[in-house]
Amino acid sequence: MLTKTNNYEDLYKHFRWSIPSHYNIAASTIDKKEYQHRTALIHVLENGKTQNWSFANIRKYSNKLANTFDHFKVDSNARVGIILGQCPETAITHMACFKTGRISIPLFNLFGVEALHYRLMNSRASVVICDKKGLNKIKEIFDTLPYLKLILCIDINKDETNILSYQNLLERASDNYTTKTTDANDPAIIIYTSGTTGGPKGALLPHRVLLGHIPGVEIPHHFLSSSNPITDLFWTPADWAWIGGLFDVLLPAWHFGIPVVSHRSEKFDPEFAFSLLSKLNIKNTFLPPTALKLMKAFNPSQKMNSLNLRTVGSGGEALGEELLEWGKNILGVGINEFYGQTECNLTISNSRLLMSAKQGSIGKPVPGHDIRLMDKKGNLILEPGLDGEIVVKSDTPVAFLKYWENDDETQKKVVQGWLYTGDYAYTDDEGYFYFKGREDDIINTSGYRVGPSEIEDCILSHSEVEMVGVIGVPDEIRGNVIKAFIVPMNKKNVLSQNNKLKLNIQNLVKLKLAAHEYPRIIEFVKELPMTTTGKIIRKKLRENNK
Repeated sequence: MLTKTNNYEDLYKHFRWSIPSHYNIAASTIDKKEYQHRTALIHVLENGKTQNWSFANIRKYSNKLANTFDHFKVDSNARVGIILGQCPETAITHMACFKTGRISIPLFNLFGVEALHYRLMNSRASVVICDKKGLNKIKEIFDTLPYLKLILCIDINKDETNILSYQNLLERASDNYTTKTTDANDPAIIIYTSGTTGGPKGALLPHRVLLGHIPGVEIPHHFLSSSNPITDLFWTPADWAWIGGLFDVLLPAWHFGIPVVSHRSEKFDPEFAFSLLSKLNIKNTFLPPTALKLMKAFNPSQKMNSLNLRTVGSGGEALGEELLEWGKNILGVGINEFYGQTECNLTISNSRLLMSAKQGSIGKPVPGHDIRLMDKKGNLILEPGLDGEIVVKSDTPVAFLKYWENDDETQKKVVQGWLYTGDYAYTDDEGYFYFKGREDDIINTSGYRVGPSEIEDCILSHSEVEMVGVIGVPDEIRGNVIKAFIVPMNKKNVLSQNNKLKLNIQNLVKLKLAAHEYPRIIEFVKELPMTTTGKIIRKKLRENNK
C-alpha cells in the first residue's frame, strides 16, 4: 500500500519494497478475516440480474475445490487450465490453485481448439475447469492430450468418462481447508502471451507478483484503501484470461478488500458498458484502448451525466489526444494511461493526481521500478528525445520467473539484470516516457523513424473512421511509405474505396502531424486482425500486404 500524497518525486524517491519470504495470494485476499463479511464479487447474469458473492463465500467454495483436488490426488504442482470467462467459478478455481500450491492457467474461452491444444500440451496440464462450450472443444482434442486426466464442467449435472460435474463435486466436498504456506517466489500462475511476435510463450508468475502490482494499480487509480466504508467498486471488460483482467483489476482489488463486478460476455458491447457503469455506480475501471475506441464510436459527443466514475485506467496501446479528450468529456474523469506487459506489468503510469498530464506520454516510472531506455549496443540512453528499448531492472517483484520450459527465450528476455520489453520509447527532460511501438512496428520513411500509434490516433479523430491500423510498406525512394488500413463508419466505403474520404484523411494527418507522416496509401477494410486482448496485429497487416 502506498502512502497517499500528491508529490510524485517524494513518493518515488522514498518508496521501498517490503516482500515477505512467505506469501500466498489466497491468504492475502479471500482468507483475510476482516474481509469475510464484505462483498467480493457482483456477478451480472445474462438476464441482467446480479448475484452478490461475499469473500466468505468465495473462500468457502475455494476450500471445497481445494479438497476436491486433493481427493483426486492431483499433483502438488499440477497445472490447472481454466477455460471460462468472467464468473465466480473462474475466481474460485484460481484461489483453489493458490491455496494448494498448484499452478493455474487462465485460458480465453473464445480460443479455438488449436490454441487450446498448444497451451494445454505445452504446460502439460492435468486438470481443466470449463463450461459446456469449452468442453465441446476439449472433447475434440482430448485423445491428443496425454497429460490431461480430469475435466470438471461447471454446467453439467451428470458425470461422463473423465468429465465430472463441478457442482456435484463441490456439494459433497468439505469447506474446511488450511491454505498452504508458500514462498513468495513459488509459482502461482502461467499466463500465455498473445504471440504477436512468434508462438505463445507461457510466462510463469510467482505469488509475489500480486504485491508487485499494487503500486502500479494505486498510481492510476489515485490510491486505494482497505478501510471501511468501502466506496470503490472495480470493473473491466478485459477478460480474466489476461494479465490486465486478473492483475490490473480482480486480484489487486481483493488485496484491498474492494468488490469487483464480473460479467461473461463473448463480445464487447459499448452500449452495455455504458449501462453497466451507470447502473452499478462503478467507481474504478480499466478500459483497454479498443474498448474506449468502440465506446467513442458508439457515443462520440453526448455527456454521460449518469456516470459516477472516480478513476479510469487504460493500457496496451497508446491513446491519442482525441480519445483522451473524449474520455474527459464523456466519462467525466481523465483517463490515466499506463504501461506494462505480461512478463513485467504496470511499470510506467500516469496519474493526474500526482503529475501533469502530457500529450502522448504514458507517464513516469511507477514507484519501486527502475525503468530505462537501452540502445541496440546495450548502452543506457541518458539524453532526452532519443529512441530506445524500454528495459526494467529485473529484481522487481512484478517480474516473471521465466518462460515455461523455454530457457532460450527467457535468456533473451533477461540480460545482465535488465528485462528487455521489446517496446520502444523516448523520454523528455522531465522524465516522462513516450511510447513509440514494437521495433517491428516502427516505420523508417524518408529518413524519419515514425511510430504507428500517433498516426492511428490522428486518423481515428476523423468522424468517419471506426478503427485504423498503420504499417510501413517498401518504397524504392523513401525506404518505406505509410499505409493505413481503415475500418470506416459507413461500411459502403469498403466497397467504393471512397477517394474523397481518403484525401480528407490524408490532409488531416498532414495538418495535425507532419507531411512525412501522412498515409500515402489508404485501404478501407471491414475489420482489422486483432489479438484476443484487442491489440491490432500489425505483423499480420504486413504479411497480408505482400
